Amino acid sequence: MSPTSPRPFPHRIKPADLDALRERYKVERDRRIRPDGATQYRRAAGEFGYYAKDPYTPFQEREAKTDRVEATVIGGGFGGLLSGAKLRQAGVQQIRMVDEGGDFGGTWYWNRYPGIHCDIEATVYMPLLEEVGYVPKWRYAPGEEIRQHCIAIAKRFDLYADTLFHTRITSLTWDEENAEWQVTTDRGDSYRSRYVVISSGTLTQPKLPGIPGIEDYRGHTFHTSRWDYEYTGGDQSGGLTGLNGKKVAVVGTGATGIQVIPHLAEAAERLYVFQRTPSSVDVRDNRPTDPEWAASLRPGWQRERMENFLTIVTGGYADEDLIDDRWTSTAKLQRQMLTGSVDTNISAEEREYLDEMADFRKMDEIRERIDAIVEDPAVAEVLKPWYRYMCKRPTFSDFYLQTFNRPNVTLVDTADHGGITRMTPTGVVVGDTEYEVDVVIFATGFEVGISGVLSGTLPVTGRDGAPLLGHWARGPRTLHGFYSHGFPNLFHLGSLQNAAAVNFVHVLLEQATHIGAVVAEANKRGARYIEPTSEAEDGWAATIFQTAPNNFNFQSECTPGYYNGEGNPRPVNFMYGPGPVAFHELLRTWRAESIDTVLR
Repeated sequence: MSPTSPRPFPHRIKPADLDALRERYKVERDRRIRPDGATQYRRAAGEFGYYAKDPYTPFQEREAKTDRVEATVIGGGFGGLLSGAKLRQAGVQQIRMVDEGGDFGGTWYWNRYPGIHCDIEATVYMPLLEEVGYVPKWRYAPGEEIRQHCIAIAKRFDLYADTLFHTRITSLTWDEENAEWQVTTDRGDSYRSRYVVISSGTLTQPKLPGIPGIEDYRGHTFHTSRWDYEYTGGDQSGGLTGLNGKKVAVVGTGATGIQVIPHLAEAAERLYVFQRTPSSVDVRDNRPTDPEWAASLRPGWQRERMENFLTIVTGGYADEDLIDDRWTSTAKLQRQMLTGSVDTNISAEEREYLDEMADFRKMDEIRERIDAIVEDPAVAEVLKPWYRYMCKRPTFSDFYLQTFNRPNVTLVDTADHGGITRMTPTGVVVGDTEYEVDVVIFATGFEVGISGVLSGTLPVTGRDGAPLLGHWARGPRTLHGFYSHGFPNLFHLGSLQNAAAVNFVHVLLEQATHIGAVVAEANKRGARYIEPTSEAEDGWAATIFQTAPNNFNFQSECTPGYYNGEGNPRPVNFMYGPGPVAFHELLRTWRAESIDTVLR
C-alpha cells in the first residue's frame, strides 16, 4: 500500500500561513514540470491508431453523398444535437448531421468506462429535458443515462434521417456563385450545403503518454474512452469479472481515474495506481431523484434551475440556491479560470487576497478529508493536492479515497520521475522499480483543441479562396465567436470569443438557440448570406481584448495539466470577461436590435 516516495510536510497548514503554503505549491509544481510540456503525449494515430478505434458500433459501408442539403452540422455531441434541434425548430427541413463516432453522444458516446457519471447535476446538465419529456433518475447522472438522452434528443428532432456516422469532414469550400458550401469527407462524399455549423468539440480524440517502450509491452492495453469490456467483463456499473486474478495498472488520476479506480480495485487481484498529480476529491453525495419532487415539477422548471445555477457559479446573485452543491459553494474560486461577475465594491488587490484565503481554506478542507479517510498516513500525504482549487478540474467521489485502504491497491507516485520512466514487455517501470502487470489501462484523457478549424484538421476556404486560418493569422476574427467576414453561412460553437462556464452544455444551448434564431430570420427575409462586416469583427475583437480576464499568472503558478498547457500557459484569453449570463443577454439584445447587420 505504501507509495514509492512520500513527501513529508506539516500535517495541516492553516490558511494564515500563506507564505509557507505558496512555497509548498511552488515546490510541488516544479516537481512536475517537464521540458517537453504538452509534447509529452502522443496521438492515438498511426501505429497507435487502434487506441482510437470505435469498439462500440460496427463500421458500415455506404454510398457516397453527392447531393444538396440546407444545413450540415459537424459533431454529434450536445453542441451538434442542440444545433440540429434548434435548426429544426427554425423550420430547416434538410439537416445532415456528421460525426466520427458510430452514434450520437460525443464525449458520452466514447466514454463508457465503469463508474462514469457527470459531475454537474443532471437537471441542469442534460438539456431539453422538458422537450423530450424526461426527468433524470439520479442527481448526478451515469454516463449511459446521458448517452440515451442524446439518442432521445436525436429522435425527438428527427436528426437520424440523414446522418453520416463514422465520417470525418475533410474540407469546406465556399461557392460564391451558388452561395453554398462544398463539403468533402473521408468517405468520398462531396455534396453541397447552404449552412454549416461546426461543433466538433475537443474531447473525442484520446491521448497517450509518451512512455519509452510503450510499444514493447506485450500485455493487454486500452484507453478508458475505448473501454474493452470483452477483456474486463462487466459494464458501466462494475462487475469486471474478467480482471479476477489479474494484476492491473491504471495510468492517470484525473476525473476519469477517480471514477474507474474503485471498480478496478474491486475486481483485480492487484491494482497499481500510477499518479503524477493528485486530484482534489470532494464529496459527491449522489442520490436517486425523489419521485414526489419529480411529480411536482411545472413547465419551465429546467430553465429556472439552469439559469439559477449559471447565475450563482458565475458570481451573480440569486435569492435561492436551487442546486446547492459543491460547485455553487465554490463560485468565487472558479473566477480564476472562468468568466463571470466579480465584486467591484472592493479593490482588485483585496479581492485577490480574500479569494486566495478562501481558496486555501477549501483546499485545506479537501486535504483534511483525505486524512480522515485514508488509513496509511504516507499514502494520504501523496494523495493530497498541493495547488489552488481551479488549477485542475475539481473531482467528486464517495468511493475513491476509500479504495486506498484496500490491501490489494498500491499507489505509485511518479512525480519525482516526471511520470512513468518506461515500459517493458511485462510491466511498468518508475525509477528503478518495475511493476509486472497483465493489463495497462490509460486514463490519460483527450487531446485538447485537436478537433475543428483551429487544429488545422478541417481546412476551411472562404470567399476568393481565402483560408480561415489565414484570416485568423493574428488572432480569431469573429462576431460574437459565431461567424467571420468572408465565410458566409458558417457558424462555430465553442468558447472562442464567446463565453464559458463549468456547465458548458448551458452555453452550447444558448449558442444553438442563437444560430437557430439567426437562420430563421435569414430564411424569413430571403437573405442570401449570413455574414458580419469586417468592422463588426474589429469591434468584437476590441471588446474581447478589453474585457477578457487575465489568468496567466494564476495558470503559471499551477501544477502542470491541460488547463495550462502542461505548465506553459498562453498569455491571451479569448473569452468574454463579464461571463455567460451577461453574454447571453447581449445576444438577446443584439437579435432584437441588430440582426439585420449580418443579413445580406
